[in-house]
This record gives sequence, C-alpha cells and structure tokens, in this order.
Amino acid sequence: MHEASGNQEIVMKHTFEQLRLDSVSRSFTNAEGQQLAALKGLDLDIQRGEFIALLGPSGCGKSTALNCIAGLQPLTGGGIWLDDKRIDVLPPEKRGFGMVFQNYALFPHMSVLDNVGFGLKMRGVSKAEATKRAKAALNLVQLIGHDAKLPGQLSGGQQQRVAIARAIVIEPPLVLMDEPLSNLDTKLRIEMRAEIRRIHGKLERATIYVTHDQDEALSMADRIVVMKEGVVQQVAAPKEVYSRPKNLHVARFMGFRNVVKATLEGTQGESVAVNANGVRLLGMPMEGFDSKSVSVALRPEDMERAEPGAENAFDAHVEIVEYGGRDSLIIVNTAFGKLWARIAGECSEGERISLRVAPSKTLVYGEEK
Repeated sequence: MHEASGNQEIVMKHTFEQLRLDSVSRSFTNAEGQQLAALKGLDLDIQRGEFIALLGPSGCGKSTALNCIAGLQPLTGGGIWLDDKRIDVLPPEKRGFGMVFQNYALFPHMSVLDNVGFGLKMRGVSKAEATKRAKAALNLVQLIGHDAKLPGQLSGGQQQRVAIARAIVIEPPLVLMDEPLSNLDTKLRIEMRAEIRRIHGKLERATIYVTHDQDEALSMADRIVVMKEGVVQQVAAPKEVYSRPKNLHVARFMGFRNVVKATLEGTQGESVAVNANGVRLLGMPMEGFDSKSVSVALRPEDMERAEPGAENAFDAHVEIVEYGGRDSLIIVNTAFGKLWARIAGECSEGERISLRVAPSKTLVYGEEK
C-alpha cells in the first residue's frame, strides 16, 4: 500500500478474488409515498480481472447497481462482499474503487496533472509520489504532453481519458464506469472502446461497465449482465448473449427484431418444428414450453435469399428497401406478418422473393406474455 495518512484508512486491496452481490435490493419512495423497486434481489459474482458489462435500456437498474457497489446509494436489502469482507456498510471513500462518470466530472480550474492526482492528494500521498503516479497514469492513457493543460483545452475523447486516468491512478481493485462514452461521437466511441479494453488488459483489475449500447457490451466485456426492471435476465459471455438469448426480452434487446407467433408441432432431433400461419419452420428450443403456442425470434441479419422450397424458406413481398451499400435493409410482407431482413445484393420494392433463416438461428421461445 502506498503512503497515506493515519486517519484515512482505506480498503485498498490492489486485487481481489471475488466481488459478490448477494440479493442486493434498492427501493425508492416516489412523491406519492409509494415504494418503487429499482433493484430486485440482484445476485452476481465478479472474478478478479473480469470486465463485466451491465446492459439494458434506461430505467432497468444498471446505474443503480453500479451506485450501490460504489457506495453512492445505500442498499435496502442484501449485501456486497469483497472476498470475505462485507463492504456495503462502508462509505464510498473506504471502498477504494475508481469511478468514471458520463460527464467526466473534471475540475475545470485544475490542470490535467492536478485532476489526475487529486485522489492521491486526498489520500495523503506525498506530492512527489502523486506526481510520479499521475504521470504514469497519463502515459497509460496516452496523454503525455497534455499534463499542464486545462480540461477545457482538450477534446471530449481526451477529457474522458483524463477521467479514466484519475480513476486508475489510485490503483483500485475495481473500476466502475457509468456510460462513459455516451457524450462522444460515433468515431470517438469506437476508438475509446478499444482504448478502454487496452487499459483494462494492462491493469489486470476488474471493471464494471454500465451501458445501453449492445455493441459496446459485445466488443468489450468478458461477461454481459442483461437487466430489465431491476432483475437480471441473463449473465453470459458476449457470444452466448448474442446468439442464444435466454428469453424474448434479451432476444429483442440483442437484435432479434422479428418475433413471430407460431404453433408447436413436434421435435426433429435437437430442433423443434413449428407452424407459423401455414409455414413450417425448424428452430432451436430456447426454453421449456407451457403450451403449443410459441414465439419464433428471427434476426434481420440472419436472413438470406433462398430458392423456393428450400428448408426454412418462405415467400416474401418486398415493400420497402433501404439501400446500405454492401447490403440492404428491407421490410417484407409474409404469411405470418411483416418482417425486417438485411440481405446482400439488390432487390426492388414490389419484388417477390424467397427468404430463409437457418434452423440453428431460428430461436423458439414460449408464448410471449
């Protein structure tokens, strides 16, 4: 542990084996005096060095979960453990975590170097040591030469790098990031995704990253935690969440834009056969079925042109074509409703075509409630 004053006892383990959230709940009281649950019994284990993405739409509880871990909001149920030490009873400053916010939260009157070193100063680290470590952090985020500038003299991407350097300079066991790229343009977001992942790899410390952006989560995380209304829907590696969503909510959120009602007919090997308004399709069962009424999820990118009569093929009437260069996004009318499809090559509005989705990419769920 680096130098610190005696009255600033900090939980500063540089690494940990496991961060455990055990039935973590958080409720708020609205203006009418009603209790609203933002988190409902969140269970999650995070291992040393993992990059975890909390993913979901606005209001799903992901930022609330991050704030509870940071100590910025108290729990109304459950507990949080860092290895064998319970930490939800500790104030934020004694947890020793680094935090990166959406709005950077830099001091406008302080130089870049002083912004980065501010946390060390608050921990009683000597000026010489703080300067040395702040410059090392700036080097890690590739901002050497900018240490004397004010935040207002930097671009948005550079300011976010300063915020990251400030979070990591204290050598935290865990870095918490709350929508850190939301204020950047598309090009910068893509660049910073790679940069954050590079920094995470060099630090070998755990990161929890809140985002509503599926591409961010897929490209950066070791595991993704998909949330809805305060409840975890799925925890899995990016490839699993993308290709095998656990339920229809996750499927829709991960890009399965087409959900078709169908009737279960039977099994065929590992697949199930369904009837969608007279069209027979084979698909992969994603959960148990309470009845013969099922929902079939199809991703637009998984559709392709097909010969009539091919396996899992169906007739489609092209209504709208949005040209996209290498491919086109089309809206088609089929026997079981309107679908979105992204296909290679050209087609014209009014054209009648055949489309198909491979059985392995046709996902069958229980009836949508």
